[in-house]
Amino acid sequence: MIDSQVKTSRLLVMSSDSKVLESVLAAGESNCWHVEITTDAWEAMAKIQASSEPDMLLLDLPPESGNGTQILRTMQSIRPNMPIVVIGHLGDEEWMQELTEFAAPVYLRRPFEDGRLEAAIRRSLDGADQGDETDITSEDIEEVGNGRYFIGVTTIMRKLRTHVASLARIDAPVFISGEPGSGKETVACMLHRLSLRSGFEFTRVNCGALPEDLLEVELFGGATPYASPSPRLGKLEQCQRGTVFLDAIAEMPLNLQSKLALALETGRFAPRGSRELREVSARILAASSLSMHEAVSQRKLVPELYRLLCRHELHVPALRERKKELPVLSRHLMHRLANHYIVPPRELTPAVVEAWQAYDWPGNLRELEQAVKRYLVAGGTEFGHHWNPADGAEATPGVTSTQRRDKGLRIDRTSGGGICGYKSLRDLLQSVKEEAEKNAIGLALQKTGWNRKAAARLLKTSYRSVLYKIEQYQMNSSNSPQYPSAGDLETEEVGLHGNGHRESSVPNVR
Repeated sequence: MIDSQVKTSRLLVMSSDSKVLESVLAAGESNCWHVEITTDAWEAMAKIQASSEPDMLLLDLPPESGNGTQILRTMQSIRPNMPIVVIGHLGDEEWMQELTEFAAPVYLRRPFEDGRLEAAIRRSLDGADQGDETDITSEDIEEVGNGRYFIGVTTIMRKLRTHVASLARIDAPVFISGEPGSGKETVACMLHRLSLRSGFEFTRVNCGALPEDLLEVELFGGATPYASPSPRLGKLEQCQRGTVFLDAIAEMPLNLQSKLALALETGRFAPRGSRELREVSARILAASSLSMHEAVSQRKLVPELYRLLCRHELHVPALRERKKELPVLSRHLMHRLANHYIVPPRELTPAVVEAWQAYDWPGNLRELEQAVKRYLVAGGTEFGHHWNPADGAEATPGVTSTQRRDKGLRIDRTSGGGICGYKSLRDLLQSVKEEAEKNAIGLALQKTGWNRKAAARLLKTSYRSVLYKIEQYQMNSSNSPQYPSAGDLETEEVGLHGNGHRESSVPNVR
C-alpha cells in the first residue's frame, strides 16, 4: 500500500517512439510515476494548462518536425518553471544550436545508454521538488579526456554542456572566454571528445608562454636559432584532422594572428623560414580571459582572426557564479587528490564549508584545487576550523611564497622553533631556492641593463616567466640591489621551468 503522504509525480510524455514509451512506462512503474502519453502538440499544451498539470514534460519530436523550437518555447511560456527533457535525433544540429537559448531542458541525443533516460527524468524531478541543484549522480561527472572532468550540476553548467554538444558537431573554430582557472581547457577537451575528430590528437599551445619566434615554430614548424637548426613539425601539421587548443590567444603577437587567420582561410601555410606550403586540417579552439569584445576593443585580436572566431563563442562562468557546485567539486577533488597521494580523504567541517561558500574564489577552480590539497594535508588542525581560502598559499597575488607561508601556515621562526628558525627542513630548502632564484634573475637583469626580454633569453626561459617572477619578488630597477657576481650565469641551475609555475601532476577539474 502506497503512503498517501508520498507525492506521485506526473509525467507528460510527447512521443511516438515505442522504445521510448516502453522505457518511460517501465521507469514509471518502478518509481510510482503517473505517466500520460500523447503524440499531439496541441493536446500536450492543453494538458499543461489543465488543473492536473504535469510535473515534468518529456518532449520527443520526430526529426522531420521543423517546429520543435516553437513548441518548446510555447510550452515554457505556459509553465516557465516546468522541467523538460528533450530527446534529439542524429542530424538535428540546427535544433540543438537553437536549444542553447533555453536554460531549462535536459537534452538527450540518440542513441543513449540504458538508464540514461530514467536518470535524466529523476534529475529533473528532484530539481523541481527540492529546488536543490547539488544532488549529484554519476552522469553529472563526465570524463572529457586528459585527466579532466566536467561537472554539470547547476543549470548554468548544464546549459553550457548543451551548447558545447551543439558546437562539437559544427566543424568550425570556436572562441572560449572565461576567467583564469574557470575551466576553459576542460570545455575545449569536451568539444574535441564530442566531435568527429575525437579519434585524432588534441594538443594545447600556450600563446602567452613563448616568445614570438618560438611560438611561430611551435605552431607552424620550421627552424629556430634557440634550438637545433634542423626544422621541426609545428602543431598545425602534427595535429592533422585533430584539434589544436590555443590558450591565451589574445597574447599571441598580431602578425602571427594574421598568419594564423590566413592559414585557416586558405587551408595552407608555410613553416618559419620556408616557402613550401603545407596543408592544415586541424580544428582551432581559441581561449582567452578576455571576452571577444574586450579583445577587439583592446586591439589584442586582429580583424581577420576575429571574423573567423566570432561566429561561435562559448563563455565559461566563474566559480562564484555557480557556488552551488562547491560541495560537489570539493568532494570530487578531495577523493581524486586522496587517491593520488594514497591517503584517506578528509571531511570538510561545517565551518570551513560556510567560509568557502562566503568566499568569491578569484582563482576559480585552480584555487579551489589548491585549497582542497592544503586541507587534505593539514585538515582543520593547522589552518584552524574557520580557515579561509584567502589565507592560502595561492590566494594572494603579488605576495611572495615566503610571505604566504608566514601568513597561511603560521611558521614559527623564533629562536626555539624548527630548524634554524624554520618550521621544517622543507621550508628551509624552499626559502633557499627562492633566494637563489631571485638572485639569478636579479643578476640577469643587472647584466642586461634591466632589458627583461634579454634577461629571459639569458636565463633560457620565457619572457612571461621573467615578468611573473619580477612581480612575485617585487623587483624593480630603482631599488634593485647589486647582486653578487658568480662568473657566468649557470641558468640550468636556476630552477625556472616552462611558464615559471609549479604545475601539479594531479589531474585537474577545469
